[in-house]
Amino acid sequence: MEQVIFMALCLLPIFYAFIYLSKLVLQWRDQCCYLLAYDCYKAADDRKLDTDSCLKIVLRNKNLGLEEYRFLLKTIVNSGLGEETYSPRNVMAGREDCPSLGDALLEMDDIFFTTLDNLFNRSGVSPSEIDILVVNVSLFSPSPSLTARIINRYKMKSSIKAFNLSGMGCSGSLVAIDLVQNMFKTYTKMFAVVVSTESVGPNWYSGQVKPMMLANCLYRSGGCSMLFTNRRGLRHLALLKLKYIVRTHLGSSDEGYGCSIQVEDKHGYRGFNLSKSIAKVAAKALTMNLRVLALKALPITELFRYALNSRCRNKAAAKEVVSMGLNLKAGLDHFCIPPTEAAVVNGIGKRLALNDYDLEPSRMALHRFGNTSSGGLWYVLGYMEAKKRLKKGNKILMVGFGAGYECNNCVWKVLRDLDDANVWKDCVDRYPPPSLINPFMQRYSWLNYEFLSFIRFDQIRNAIDQCR
Repeated sequence: MEQVIFMALCLLPIFYAFIYLSKLVLQWRDQCCYLLAYDCYKAADDRKLDTDSCLKIVLRNKNLGLEEYRFLLKTIVNSGLGEETYSPRNVMAGREDCPSLGDALLEMDDIFFTTLDNLFNRSGVSPSEIDILVVNVSLFSPSPSLTARIINRYKMKSSIKAFNLSGMGCSGSLVAIDLVQNMFKTYTKMFAVVVSTESVGPNWYSGQVKPMMLANCLYRSGGCSMLFTNRRGLRHLALLKLKYIVRTHLGSSDEGYGCSIQVEDKHGYRGFNLSKSIAKVAAKALTMNLRVLALKALPITELFRYALNSRCRNKAAAKEVVSMGLNLKAGLDHFCIPPTEAAVVNGIGKRLALNDYDLEPSRMALHRFGNTSSGGLWYVLGYMEAKKRLKKGNKILMVGFGAGYECNNCVWKVLRDLDDANVWKDCVDRYPPPSLINPFMQRYSWLNYEFLSFIRFDQIRNAIDQCR
């Protein structure tokens, strides 16, 4: 009898350890985050902003003078945008100065329901099966919420877990994905939908403060809906698997908090102000983020080599430039750089030691669709897929920046060869184009002539009208 009791006491810890390990394994099995499908928004052709359409909109703003026109000319020419980006309906209709609630809701409905209809049809997943819904729109948060609007449209189940994110800026979709991943750690066998876009039309800036005019030049209509799951049984249907996600927030710094902020100018016109310190803050946030992400994404041999090289450099320089000596391509194959503007894409590319091939998807997404805020990274991913670059086993780095100030980056693993032309199907064969030069400079470079400073501005405006 004593031997039986002794044996039972010996086996009890082993049995407990087995149960504990089994629980950990089962929990781990449901913590994966798979991307099943995504759909990027594409507006109707009658909303394309070619040179003439842009000029028509600019000329409606009677607050602008010669210096503001010169600034807009320089910005548009250097932005990297082409002539096929899309404008909100109220701006095309000339109502940018007095947008209504209906205009804002119509803009959201068009993007939401177009992409979600395509997403559900493509994936075969019914709206009634969705367990988690996250909507990210920074500058518009009505009541009832935008998530409630989607739930009502698709008659989703009452137990759905809905989240409405605002104020996150261009990296909002990665914030939403981080939220989904954390929900997947708690709940098993779930479907989640993330919708990321921006309310552009009601937030048009009608003043003449140059840093606040940038948003009008760069932001365009666009967005994306994504479907995720943590069901391992659906792994064979998935496109990507989320490997790592790292978030860095510099909001505790006044400089970081105020470098990208919505304000009103002295005349009461509301807009987004980008301070001169934004480049420095963004570089700092990216450096801090990649220090953490690199430890997860790069092989130990590259980290060891970088550590040895770092000791030979000045410590201050090593802190300032993250790319010096660090070869991200040792563990990553593709790079989704946010398509905000040409200078930003080129600056990040230089900092990360990327070449023209690496930056091509971001440059083309910017040229074709413009800066679509939090949806922009998915147009970049779509370009890679349409060009058949994404092969099984490849790893993709997504880089996101947002107001706050924050930098959110993640790494995806490609689970099968991808070749869907998606939103690029009608134009991918034309990309990259022979030239990215904006025709504005060809037609309106004379605005920079010095002698125009001595002419009344109404005469200059009439001259512009005659050139159209």
